[in-house]
Amino acid sequence: MENWDEIRTAFQVARLGTVSGAAEVLGVHHATVIRHIDALEKRLGAKLFQRHARGYTPTEAGRDLLLVAQTTEEQFGQLASRIKGQGETVTGELVVTAITGIADLMAPVFAAYLTDFPEVKIRFLTDMRVFRLDYGEAHVAIRAGAAPQEPDNVVQPLITMDYGLYAARSYVDRHGLPGSEAELAQHQFIGPESPDNRAPFYRWLRDKVPAEAIAFRITEPAANLEALKAGLGLGFCTSHFASQNPDLVQVFAPRPEWAAPLWIVTHVDLHRTLKVQSFLTHLKRASQDWATTCI
Repeated sequence: MENWDEIRTAFQVARLGTVSGAAEVLGVHHATVIRHIDALEKRLGAKLFQRHARGYTPTEAGRDLLLVAQTTEEQFGQLASRIKGQGETVTGELVVTAITGIADLMAPVFAAYLTDFPEVKIRFLTDMRVFRLDYGEAHVAIRAGAAPQEPDNVVQPLITMDYGLYAARSYVDRHGLPGSEAELAQHQFIGPESPDNRAPFYRWLRDKVPAEAIAFRITEPAANLEALKAGLGLGFCTSHFASQNPDLVQVFAPRPEWAAPLWIVTHVDLHRTLKVQSFLTHLKRASQDWATTCI
């Protein structure tokens, strides 16, 4: 679009519902807001708003345009966050994303970091999706599996998470334990909903047990751990998690082929900023203790 000011004006009118509200937010006269809306509708050849006594309501065409405007506005905000993060002062937001299941490990890292840099506000985001560092969605990401390959990212090894096969004592009391891999088909398992799950232990599970033995299927790691503790079947977890839950019984010890390496990922534009480097120092120091405990 030739004139972003007009789209930005329309976005604020849609968000606030009135010309006066948009004018106040944008710091312009209400006549300027009306002129921008009229010019944009003329340029597009479509009505973007229904005018009524209480204000402006977006039409279907207006809603379509404003979805694009909102996305653009958010990306500008993310860009601003990245630019602010490039300074040499350790203030503002630090956004860290990670796989689920390591919050208990990360919380002490955040606490130590905030002790040294109390002016920082931390956002810790865990989600199944991969956050886009090149879009400024995060400063630091902790990812599992194969080493990330995005060309503009700096990738460093963190630790390797060891996974074993476990069962709750309540499950063992009811069903016993398999004596060998040959007896696995006689037991119930907790497994992924998606047959394409790439976790190495789930690939092993698909090869070793029939599909009907997967009695409880999950879409997120947290649900797997809760199901495991509840005795819904044999399931995989880290040796660290098992050590924190004495009610779990080891079925098969961790195997190298089940291990999941963790990686620290940062964007090249932010990697050497003081804010990111100071956090990485705390994270790497803490991970040395992780490796000597029960992971």
